[in-house]
Amino acid sequence: MSQIASSKLYCSSTIGFPRIGSKREMKKALESYWSGGLSGEALLLAAEEVDARAWKEQADMGVDLVALDGTLYDHVLDFAVTYLGLVPDRFSHLQGLEQYFACARGTPECPALDMSKYFDTNYHHLAPDVEGDMTPNANWGPLLEKVKKGQRVIGVDKAVPLILGPLTLAYLCRGSFDSLNLNLLKALIPHYVELMGRLGELGVPEVQVHEPCLTIFDSEDTIAVTADTYHSLATDKVPIHLVIPYDDVSEAMYQCVINLPVHAIGFDFCGVPGATSRNEMFTLIATHGFPQSKRLGAGVVDGRSVWKDTNEAMNVLLSLKRLLGNSQSICVQTSTSLQHVPYDVMLEDNFDPTLREKLSFAVQKLEELSFLSNALKKGFDSCAEPCLARRTMKEAVFEEHLVTRSESYEERRKKQHVYPAFPTTTIGSFPQTSTIRKVRLQYKKGQISETEYREAIAAEIGYCIGIQEALDLDVFVHGEAERSDMVEYFGLKLDGFAFTNHGWVQSYGSRYVRPPIIHGDVSRKSSMTVHEFQLAQKLTKKPVKGMLTGPVTILNWSFPRKDISRSEQARQIGFAIREEVDDLQNNGCIICQVDEPALREGLPLKKERWAAYLDWATKAFRLATSVARPEVQIVTHLCYSEFEDILESIDALHADVLTIENSRSSDEMMQYLASYGYKRDIGPGVYDVHSPIVPPVETMLAKIESFIQAGIVQGDVHRIHINPDCGLKTRRWSEVIPSLKNMVGAAKEARRRVDQHV
Repeated sequence: MSQIASSKLYCSSTIGFPRIGSKREMKKALESYWSGGLSGEALLLAAEEVDARAWKEQADMGVDLVALDGTLYDHVLDFAVTYLGLVPDRFSHLQGLEQYFACARGTPECPALDMSKYFDTNYHHLAPDVEGDMTPNANWGPLLEKVKKGQRVIGVDKAVPLILGPLTLAYLCRGSFDSLNLNLLKALIPHYVELMGRLGELGVPEVQVHEPCLTIFDSEDTIAVTADTYHSLATDKVPIHLVIPYDDVSEAMYQCVINLPVHAIGFDFCGVPGATSRNEMFTLIATHGFPQSKRLGAGVVDGRSVWKDTNEAMNVLLSLKRLLGNSQSICVQTSTSLQHVPYDVMLEDNFDPTLREKLSFAVQKLEELSFLSNALKKGFDSCAEPCLARRTMKEAVFEEHLVTRSESYEERRKKQHVYPAFPTTTIGSFPQTSTIRKVRLQYKKGQISETEYREAIAAEIGYCIGIQEALDLDVFVHGEAERSDMVEYFGLKLDGFAFTNHGWVQSYGSRYVRPPIIHGDVSRKSSMTVHEFQLAQKLTKKPVKGMLTGPVTILNWSFPRKDISRSEQARQIGFAIREEVDDLQNNGCIICQVDEPALREGLPLKKERWAAYLDWATKAFRLATSVARPEVQIVTHLCYSEFEDILESIDALHADVLTIENSRSSDEMMQYLASYGYKRDIGPGVYDVHSPIVPPVETMLAKIESFIQAGIVQGDVHRIHINPDCGLKTRRWSEVIPSLKNMVGAAKEARRRVDQHV
């Protein structure tokens, strides 16, 4: 067996770190490669440099065991495609980076892999598409080379391979949602066993195997499969550190994992910031004990919150030590990967110093790890008495009359805008060109006046309206040139939010976001979107949608407070959006879109906790929208999550039109909605906006015809809206214009065919 550096009684460990670079180096490298400005070799070198700096920073902070994180695009894609060869036939003619990025982004002939949210986080992963009897074809060479590089950078005793576990990989495959691809799992095990042996030959101190799916597994079957899997993986060649992030585990799963033949088990002791449901890890350990033959990984540093620890972590550690005794080995670690928080709060040189003092980003959490680990080693000489009491947070109360529309859908739909068959529209944003970004930056720096800024934005709105007129779309948008981000824009105009300049977090691939920080009570200062709506509506006779982000998405895509419940924060945001909806309708808006793409990602991992979340989440949306008069149509948008198991809650939003991502998922959601009997208007996406590919008319026409065949809204062609999957801000005009032209052409051909059959 390799030398175990973690055999020390107390130590510290990371289980993941931001993969983007402190200055977004990976984004710049990826986009340069895609545009032809960087070779494949140069891209790989840039990624190696980003990884090496991150590993060294963690080691230099005194972390004992550093997880060798890092990816070009997505770690799930890395394991499925690069390491295990689970490549769909449609990409089999490609090789290397061309194949890897084709799986991620698609090609003119081949749609990309489906994209979904990673458990209950804001991160998107690619869902491996395992077709028929596809079997793994392992190539661990790139992973082993990565480990060797890590060993050269930080030393053999600190460099720990980070492995996506076989259970989780099989769980995340497309079509395996809420289930486990057992055939794939069986095929994976021998390859993982081989990997463990080869890592042991490299002398690694241990191997981190991440299995977040164990927070969900609770049935006798999944527990049995878990036990069988890890008895197969167990080897005397290398110690396994089983890491279970994102939530606590069930009582049955806990009793299973503590008896697995692994060296260490890392648990999440924090849970979701602001959640009212209690994390039960300490209670489970107090009830069932923890084997002294294993090391306990105490995930007490919150990997999903930007707030500095206020002695809660120390209290949990002290209580664990007293409960388990002085001979119990404990490793202080984060509750989740630190990829979910920004890189370094000290980069925010213009930030309010009072607020900055309360914040902790990834680098600061390394300091917390080292401090806590050293405190353990020193015996807590200066620590306070243990206190596990958790602040009790109550769910918000929503008054029924404020969350109910004045008329039923059937009655108000008669009063709303009359559409042709297959009405066409877009989801909201148009390309964010370098010119737009430059204008916003100049205004932010005070280099141009407010008048000059407004004139530039007005010109862009005019251009967007002109494009839509030329394309003959049926419902217009103003294009959102003034918005850098659908959450940041509103947060800047609401009290209670703070914003960073460098607080980037990876959403997927090269798409990074800067989540706002909720630090106080939320309220609206003044109207936020009326001016731009009025500018756009004056330029056309077609209806222009008012474009808002819903309260649940604003909350879920922000870093929330930890002193009040998430539901109360959603209620406050809901009131602010409600005021804006009222302002828009009072200024002539007849179609108001309130997007909730993050509805499902806020769902607790355990089903027994779903009902409470869905109750307040749907009520927060209705609080924001029920002020709309019957003749005002409320649209919402959902994307890139699995929604089939929350259809009742989607229905409970009471939106007049539901637009939804669909192009990558073979109309599965349309079939689910049709089977459910969804009765309101529907706008399924007909093409993938995350791919640069311009889809032909024939492809989108086939999509439209498939909607009718699915039986959605009883085939009422006036209530099936035609739109892209999502907003178009990340695309170029050279891609958007021909794509929308083809989309409109497909809709018109579908109308013609319908007319022929009338």
